[in-house]
Order: sequence, then structure tokens, then C-alpha cells
Amino acid sequence: MDSLKDKFAAKSGPVSAEVKALIKEKGDFKLGEYTVAQVYQGMKGMIGMVTETSKLDPEEGIRFRGYTIPELREKLPKAKGGTEPLPEGIFHLMLLGELPTQEEVLSLGNNWARRAIVPKHVFDVLDELPASTHPMTQFVIAILAMQTESLFAAAYKKGINKKEYWDYVYEDSMNLIARLPRVAAYIYRRKYKNGVHIEPDHKLDWAANLAHMLGYEDLDMKRLMRLYMTIHVDHEGGNVSAHATHLVGSALSDPYLAFAAGMTGLAGPLHGLANQEVLSWIMELREELGGGLPTEKQIEDYIKKTLADGKVVPGYGHAVLRKTDPRFAAQQDFYTRYIRPLGKDDLCEIVQMVYKVAPPILEGTGKIKNPWPNVDAHSGVLLNHYGMVEHEFYTVLFGVSRALGVLSSLIWDRALGHPLERPGSITTEGIKKKIAAAEAKA
Repeated sequence: MDSLKDKFAAKSGPVSAEVKALIKEKGDFKLGEYTVAQVYQGMKGMIGMVTETSKLDPEEGIRFRGYTIPELREKLPKAKGGTEPLPEGIFHLMLLGELPTQEEVLSLGNNWARRAIVPKHVFDVLDELPASTHPMTQFVIAILAMQTESLFAAAYKKGINKKEYWDYVYEDSMNLIARLPRVAAYIYRRKYKNGVHIEPDHKLDWAANLAHMLGYEDLDMKRLMRLYMTIHVDHEGGNVSAHATHLVGSALSDPYLAFAAGMTGLAGPLHGLANQEVLSWIMELREELGGGLPTEKQIEDYIKKTLADGKVVPGYGHAVLRKTDPRFAAQQDFYTRYIRPLGKDDLCEIVQMVYKVAPPILEGTGKIKNPWPNVDAHSGVLLNHYGMVEHEFYTVLFGVSRALGVLSSLIWDRALGHPLERPGSITTEGIKKKIAAAEAKA
């Protein structure tokens, strides 16, 4: 028997019920500028930080330095003969607020290629882990193992002026971004391909080289990797991976430590791990309905069963967005443009059918503010189509992409001299006292 655990269970149950009642009855009560509900429910809508690189509007969707995803697919430089933007371009845009030229993108790619050598001890550390270790756990451990290379940590130890912080954070960030594809590919080949590794080809762009090292030489897979790496880079500063990176970085932890913190957040099922869960849910749906392509009625019934079982429909809903995620739309366009003309893919078709059927059902529950799909609703099935069937690895790809946004933001944090992040907090008893005091005055 665990008496401490038993006592906690007896204590926490009534408090949890009390908090739920408090939110229901007094959720609109204002604690300064914000309400009781906002304080308890994830600080949604509170403005508490500055993020220069992107902004998420509930109705318009994500904008990177003012540009929408369709605009970026059109305006950002592309690989020779390519049709999707190069991720090097969106990093340049987020960092400088300016659309890059083709020459600037090629120069950045060459810069990353020169920085891409991963220290041997990082691979040694990975090789000591059980092969069964989740790819995201391996990814975080590899990032932490690379921290030995931090120029910021070394310079800070020697003593540098605050005005120089951004310079070393920039160098660390550039080195880290350059090395992540090699690390991600090593984890993939170690776990799923019997440790048979593929050397980088630095004649390729950053995303295409990642596809190559993973073992995918198909032109369309490289095209998809460029799109994937572009649309997953950033989602303003309040999402878990961006905020965690910013928060830990505010303590002047170096970019390796800060980014590792962001990736532990991305590994959560309510954040980046959702793309893995979406594909699993779709495959279970198809299997339970007899395989092949189900009818819309069958999908409708399956969604209702999922909800009745107390589960969510993965890939649907968003903390901020109140429309179809433009990143979902970009992937949907990729499917209809490049895959469907060559023959329909059942899983991709099911995604289209769920998109048609799910929103009215979710909206009809009266409990869901956003019944529309987010980026995770489509990304996994596209990777699966090109042969990447290892669902657990998808979040690592998300993480490689997200580095571009959170690290460009971290460079800006240090350039602007943002201080240690330290919001205040309050107890439930404190909230009750404030409400009682206000009601006594009324």
C-alpha cells in the first residue's frame, strides 16, 4: 500500500471537482486583464510574449512575416526544376523579415552544408540506447549530446557582454539546424533499417539531403520533404515547442538545451505526436470497416463511435484556429496535384472523406470550438504513401522542421535582450478570496 498516494487521491479528487465548478460558475470573473477560465485553461488568448517570426490568426491562419502559406509556395525560391519552396528560404524570411533571392538561399544551403558534421560521440550515445527507444526520445538525447559543441555556453563561461549573446546563439543555432537532418536520418536508419546508414550528399539542398539520408530517392518524396519542412517550421510563440524553447532560452540556456526542451514538448500527444496518432486511427478505421475504401456513412458511424468511447478524432481541432488549417490545405493540394493523377491512394482518400464528414459531427456535439482539421490530419498519410510506414518517426521530421522557427526566434530573443520569463501565479484559494472580496463589494 502507498499511503501517500492514497492520501493524495483522497485530497485531489474533491479539489478537482471544486475547480471544475469554479470555472463553470465563475469562469468569466476577471483577475486583472484575464479571466479565471483563462488562468486555469492553458492561458488561451493571453498575450504574454513577443514572437517576430510568425503570427497565427484564428480566421486567417498562419502568416510568416505577413505571408500566407499559398504565397510562400509561390514566392519562395525553389530547387532547380522544383515546384515546392526550399526551407532555407523560409528560415531567411523568418530571421530577416525579407523574401530571399535564389542566390541567398543557395548561399545559406552551402553554409549549412559546411556546418553539418556531427561529432562522433553523438552517434556513440545513440548506439548505447535500446533500438526500441522511441525516435523522439533518441532525437532529444542526440540534441543534448551535441551540447558539448555550444559556442554560447563556452563564451558565457569565459564572460561576454550581453550585446554579444545573439552572435553566439546564432552560431549555435546555425550549427544545430545544419546537423539535425544527419541526426534524424541516423536514428531512422538505426531503428528501422538495421543500422545501414547513408552518407550525406551535400550537393543536395537541406530537405532533399534529409530524404536522401533517410533512403528515399524518389523525386516526389524530396518534393514532399521540402513542403513538409516549410509548413511545419513555426506556429507563433505560444505553442508548446516554441514556448518551451523560448522559456528555457530566457534562462540563458544555450540553443541545444533550449531546443531539446522544445522537442520534449513536441513529443506530447497533444502537440507533434498527433501526426502519428492520426495515421494509426485511419488505419484502424479501415481495418475495422473491412479494408479498402469505406463509404461516407461508415466513416460517419466510426467517428460517432470514437466520440461515444470518450476519445477524440485525432487531427481535428486547434487551440487557436477556427478554420481549416492552411497547412492541411497545402498538403491536400499536394495530394491532388502530384499523387491522385497517378492513381488514388486509399488512405489519402479516406482523409478527404473524413474532412467532408467529421466537421458537422464535431460541431454538432456543441463542445468543440474548432471542428476543422489541423496540419496533422494529412501529413502522415503522405509520408506513408511514399513508403515511410514507421509512424513513430513522423514527429522527428516535425522537429527538424520546427527548429527553423524556434531557433530563429531564439536568435531574436537574445538580440532584443528579452529577460528571464517569470509570470506570476495564484492558488485556487487565492482566486476564491478575490471572487469573495469582489462579491462583498457588489
